[in-house]
Amino acid sequence: MTTTTGAPLLAPAGDHRNATRTIGAPLARALAVAPDATAVTCAGVEFTYAELGARVRRLIGALADLGLERGDRVAVLGANGHRYLELYLAVPAAGLVIVPLNTRHSDPERVYAVADSGARVLITDRAVAGLDDDVRVVGLDDEYDRLLADATETSIPDGDDAPAEHDLAGIFYTGGTTGAAKGVMLTHGNLVANAFHFMACWPFTEDTRFMIVAPMFHAAGTIGALATIWAAGTQVIVPAFTPAGVLDVVESEGVTATLVVPTMMDALAVEQRERPRDVSSLRWLSHGSSPAARELLRRTHATFPAASMLHIYGLTETSPIVTLHPDEQVRLDSPRAMSCGRPAVGVEVRIEDPVERTTLPSGQVGEVAIRGANVTPGYWNKPEETAKVLDGGWFRSGDLGYLDDAGYLFLVDRAKDMIVSGGENVYSAEVENALYSHPAVVEAAVFGIPDDRFGEAVHATVQIRAAVTADELVAHCRLTIAGYKVPRTVELREDPLPKSGAGKILKRNLRDAVWEGRESRLV
Repeated sequence: MTTTTGAPLLAPAGDHRNATRTIGAPLARALAVAPDATAVTCAGVEFTYAELGARVRRLIGALADLGLERGDRVAVLGANGHRYLELYLAVPAAGLVIVPLNTRHSDPERVYAVADSGARVLITDRAVAGLDDDVRVVGLDDEYDRLLADATETSIPDGDDAPAEHDLAGIFYTGGTTGAAKGVMLTHGNLVANAFHFMACWPFTEDTRFMIVAPMFHAAGTIGALATIWAAGTQVIVPAFTPAGVLDVVESEGVTATLVVPTMMDALAVEQRERPRDVSSLRWLSHGSSPAARELLRRTHATFPAASMLHIYGLTETSPIVTLHPDEQVRLDSPRAMSCGRPAVGVEVRIEDPVERTTLPSGQVGEVAIRGANVTPGYWNKPEETAKVLDGGWFRSGDLGYLDDAGYLFLVDRAKDMIVSGGENVYSAEVENALYSHPAVVEAAVFGIPDDRFGEAVHATVQIRAAVTADELVAHCRLTIAGYKVPRTVELREDPLPKSGAGKILKRNLRDAVWEGRESRLV
């Protein structure tokens, strides 16, 4: 069976299976070396690896009881929790395909993902209107627990019965920040490669207590899951983000590492300064999804001095890790503090001319292209979209950036977000960084709006935490960036900017609201 992209859903009969490159491998090792170690803790619930393994085996049996067969898709919609982790492990290990659904999407968007993926079962903690009648709905609560209780504990498939590394493990629908959601296919090999790459760059051990606070439906939410299990460490799962709640968990659970988005990092720093906890256990405070301003990094490091701040750049299509920057805190006054770091071990990055597709030398801005075992085989049922981004194993990210002479990657913009004003290229990330350096700014989104004179003018939508005027922010920007880059218009808000489920600011939504009724002015 194949998808319309030509990427295999299941390996052909007789295909050689490398068990170490499938989702079941990390749990098998943890069960062998540390069955009594704590595998997961979440809101007062705690399981050892032996207990987690038993639940995963029961879940595999329960999925079979639902009539699911190899290659069938299982959609999951719900808040972070130990059940989500069990599904993340059991569904692919059983030879099925997990389809995590975005909790921030509307019902029509979820129905589209279920129908597009062909999911036969939806396991959910909330109602979804408009599903086809042939989709079996299972509650991600007591009903889920009853299924496990009634199921026969089976074994995790191995040998010829186990999935192969090229088998599809999941279909992850993008957040739609630049258009309609696409189903990103990730294989067992992709996800295992991501774990290998992470472990090669970051010290995962049996003492690791990795806090999952980013949403688990997104690749960033489970970014460290397999690596932590491989090392027989502990997953500390937080159902929902609140600054106070997260810091309480860090203190009570002795969390050693986590991944957050910059807005979360800022909120944590504010809460910790106002109501300090004992967070001395936290050794790695990583961030991703969007760039972090230098001032935010300084404030965060001053608030969490024992924690190394790790910048991770990645995409759903790369499982997700591309580059890592493990030592920002010692270089905050260096230009490289604002880079995304260097490619993870096992990943290649080059900068391409977006038109000629030639490799550009260091220092020149172009499109970021990525190659490695972590790269998606393509988009589900979208061969034309796949062909646009994959060529010779290289994935074209749509991000604009450059590499310096030491291989550090600097992102300057999304290709679709670059502003051309009066014939000059303006990279929104540079303008946003200038805005973020003002202490009153919480979040900033910069994009172009129609302008009769310049074609496009620089516009900024800004969430503020203290009294400040648009003119004051414009004057502040003039101190650090060229005049043609300075916002010509600024919208101030007290509420957070709209975001995708992964925490990325939805510039498209902001842009559409500002552009409405202005298209006729374009020349």
